[in-house]
Amino acid sequence: MLAKVISGTVLGVDGHLVDVEVDIAMGLPTFTIVGLAEGAVRESKDRVKAAIKNSGYDFPNRRITVNLAPADLKKSGTGFDLPIALGILASAGLIDAEILVRACVTGELSLDGGLRPTPGILPIALSARNAGLTYYLVPDANGEEGAVVNGINTVRVATLHEAVELLAGKKEISPIAVCHAKLFHHVETAENDFSEVKGHAHVKRALEVAAAGRHNILLSGPPGSGKTMLARRLPSILPDLSFAEALETTKIYSTMGLIPKDKSLITARPFRAPHHTISDAGLIGGGCHFHKLMRLIGNKRDWNTIIKRGSHHEPT
Repeated sequence: MLAKVISGTVLGVDGHLVDVEVDIAMGLPTFTIVGLAEGAVRESKDRVKAAIKNSGYDFPNRRITVNLAPADLKKSGTGFDLPIALGILASAGLIDAEILVRACVTGELSLDGGLRPTPGILPIALSARNAGLTYYLVPDANGEEGAVVNGINTVRVATLHEAVELLAGKKEISPIAVCHAKLFHHVETAENDFSEVKGHAHVKRALEVAAAGRHNILLSGPPGSGKTMLARRLPSILPDLSFAEALETTKIYSTMGLIPKDKSLITARPFRAPHHTISDAGLIGGGCHFHKLMRLIGNKRDWNTIIKRGSHHEPT
């Protein structure tokens, strides 16, 4: 029997929906995952099998084939554990197909059937919303993060059994409600406040204009005149983030799994103060995530040229 569950993956900082197709057929017992899956995705076979058994369900002793479509899109991360498990159980008739086709599912399974937090929830939620889906099932720890997106009902689940009960219609689906005004109400206070500066009226005026208009500024003067002291207080007068800017910022934090536990939206404007001797890799990053981003943007040499040129013209 064939079943399909909608999930998602993150490429760069953008979410992409992925169809998790599960086929259970007669034959020797095997469990195969195809569709350009990376190591963490292929390892989900053991987690899914243990989670299904420890949740009180029967794992089919048949030939199981899981296809992650589109097949030419690289799949990474552990968020496919829950959709694969639900696809196997849907093939056994334990899930309402009408609810399943309107839901997106993401989550990493533990061996006892519990759900662990998964990075990249926010970008996938945006893609699910744009695709017109109704529900988005996420791990309990990621509930507030997914609920930030308007237009889709985010539902938190703590275990595989709870997800099955919701999708089978045996348990009422209760979406999470988030007040965006409260998210922006508590803004972090800068460590160095601009109001602490006494005097320097002309420099303060220049910094205010640069912060408001996103202009460049050059501080010049003898040692001890207050250049560094003033520059360190510039972040405290930067304009507040709009909701659209906060979403774009939070997408980056979500992709890297760096959203604090007590926050669901990054509301403080990001600020970096690199030293003038910093290298290209130190400024824009390096490693596997950097090379993935370069493949999305285009030619690495062209991008480095842009960075070098922009470093002389763009504001810090």
